[in-house]
Amino acid sequence: MIRIAVYGKGGIGKSTTVSNVAAALSEMGLKVMQIGCDPKADSTILLRHGEAVPAVLDLYNEKKQTLKLDDMIRIGYNGVICVEAGGPTPGLGCAGRGIITALEKLKELGAYDVYKPDVVLYDVLGDVVCGGFSMPMRGGYADKVFIITSGENMAIHAAANIAMAVDNFKNRGYAELGGLILNRRDVPREEEKVEELADDFHTDVIGILSHSDQVILAEEQKKTLMECYPESEMAEEYRVLAKQMYRICGEEI
Repeated sequence: MIRIAVYGKGGIGKSTTVSNVAAALSEMGLKVMQIGCDPKADSTILLRHGEAVPAVLDLYNEKKQTLKLDDMIRIGYNGVICVEAGGPTPGLGCAGRGIITALEKLKELGAYDVYKPDVVLYDVLGDVVCGGFSMPMRGGYADKVFIITSGENMAIHAAANIAMAVDNFKNRGYAELGGLILNRRDVPREEEKVEELADDFHTDVIGILSHSDQVILAEEQKKTLMECYPESEMAEEYRVLAKQMYRICGEEI
């Protein structure tokens, strides 16, 4: 089982990218589990055609020790196993608590043994890298961390913070940085700035995604681009990225 955590600033296109990578990997015959680690609990919504997955934190607060694996799991497009950590009511409680609860309950209830995924993708909000938000990279859950960024200054700043967190954990046997993914916003010096960031952290830009209107059109239909436009050039970009991420984790497709 390969375990991948994908981090990035809110609004950078992280969930869209992760969902399309999940769809691409499933298309290649792999069993994929996607775990949304964001209080909004909307990581997997495109894989579910707009139908939300119940948040684990809400379920746990309601059911406590009677919570079952079936309560948390939903199946999305092409068999992708969907889970959403969720978070507290805005302004009340710690947002990272949902991630901690979800990951602990999945492990406790044997989700990985029951569903036997080939790939687990954690889609993690990366504006802050503390507490629960850092758990996928430090709790023995992920093997590799990939960071999605554009060339926009705030995205670069967030990506640097995430890379620094991974670097701080490197001597503890935690997840390693697998590389950066450039999700283009077509700003000046975009590739150059992201390459400079990669150099600063001794890593590589392992994938570049075009700024495509087809992604938005697919989202309007509440679907991944991989499902809506499987023959498009953009779909091929996601396939190339999925294979590259899988290869960096030590496997070939």
